Amino acid sequence: MPAAQSTTRFQDVALEPIREKVLAGTRLTAEDGLALYRTHDLLGLGWLANHERERRHGDAAYFVWNTHVNHTNVCVATCDFCAFAAKPGEERGYTMALDEVFATVAALPKQVREVHVVGGLHPDLPWSYILDMMRGIKDRRPDIHIKAFTAVEIFFFHRLYRMPVERVLAELKEAGLDSMPGGGAEIFAKATRNRIIKGKADAEQWLDVMRTAHRLGISSNATMLYGHVESLEERVDHLLRLRELQDETGGFVTFIPLAFQPWEAPAMKRPATTGFDDLKALAVARLLLDNVPHVKSYWIMITPRLAQVGLSFGADDIDGTVTEEKIAHDAGASTPQVMTVDELVRLIREAGRRPVERDTVFNVVREW
Repeated sequence: MPAAQSTTRFQDVALEPIREKVLAGTRLTAEDGLALYRTHDLLGLGWLANHERERRHGDAAYFVWNTHVNHTNVCVATCDFCAFAAKPGEERGYTMALDEVFATVAALPKQVREVHVVGGLHPDLPWSYILDMMRGIKDRRPDIHIKAFTAVEIFFFHRLYRMPVERVLAELKEAGLDSMPGGGAEIFAKATRNRIIKGKADAEQWLDVMRTAHRLGISSNATMLYGHVESLEERVDHLLRLRELQDETGGFVTFIPLAFQPWEAPAMKRPATTGFDDLKALAVARLLLDNVPHVKSYWIMITPRLAQVGLSFGADDIDGTVTEEKIAHDAGASTPQVMTVDELVRLIREAGRRPVERDTVFNVVREW
C-alpha cells in the first residue's frame, strides 16, 4: 500500500490500534472484532477491510456462472427464520422427481459451471435418491461442478441412514459431489441457536461435519446468519470459531454473511438489516477471517446495489448468475432471481473493479 495510507486517521480512535495491526499483518482478537462491530466510523472500517481485500486480490472481483436446484422443501426441522420449508404432509411441500432434476441440468447453457443443490431435511427420501441425483447430474453434465448439501443436511443423512458422517461424505464424493455450500451455520452461540432452530445439527456437529469433509478433500464455504436475535459478541464468536477450524483444516474457500430476511418471519419481530450493518458484516469478516481466501457480497440477500458497494468493503466476490433461487426469496427477498453475466460485469466495472469469471474453486475462466 502507498506510504501515505499509513498516516490515515479515523474518526473513531478505537480503530487506530487495529489499523496498526492490520498494516503489520497481526491477527485480530475478539476485542478487536467487537470494536469493529461497534464503530460508527463506517468509512474507516471500510478502509481497513479494503486494504486487506486489495492486498489479497488487487482490483479483481469474481463471479461464477451457476444455477440453484432445490430438490425438495419438505423438512422436519423448525427454523424461525425460514419460509422455504414445508412439514411432511403439508400441501405446499414438493419433491422433484429425479428425471425433473436431470432435465433441469441437461437444459442448462453450456457456460454454467456450477450447480448448487440444497433442500429440506426430508425424512422419507431413500439414500439411493440422493446418490442417484449426484450420479445423474454428472452423467448429463460431466463438466459441471456439483456443490451440494449443507453440513446440516449431511448430519441429517448420518442420522436418517444410520451411517457415520465420514461414510456419508465418501459415498457422496464417489457419486459426484465436488464441494459443499456453507449454509446451516446460522449462529453458533448455543442459547441463541436453540432459540431460533429446532431439529437440526448444533454448532459442534456443523463444525465436525466440515472438519470431516475437509479431511476427505471436499472443500466448502462458510456462512453466518446475522440481523436476528444474536448479539455482537455472538457474531464475533461465530467468526472466530470458523477461523479456528480453518487454521486446522484450510478447507473453507469463501465466507458469506447472510442477512436475515424478516418478511416471512413475523414471529421474530425483527426489522430488516440496514445497509450499514450489511457493509459491516462484510468488512469485519474480511478482517477477522485472515485465513479464509474469499468473502462474498451476496447480491441475493443484500441487493445488487449494496453488493456492488460491498466490493469496496472487503468482499472480492459477488456470487453469480444463480438462475433461480428459492430459499431467500421464499423468506421475502425482493431481489431478482437471476442475474445475467452482462449485468454482473456492469456492476463490477462500475464499482471500479476488474470482472473475473471463475469456477467454484476460483480457477480463472475469463478476465475482462
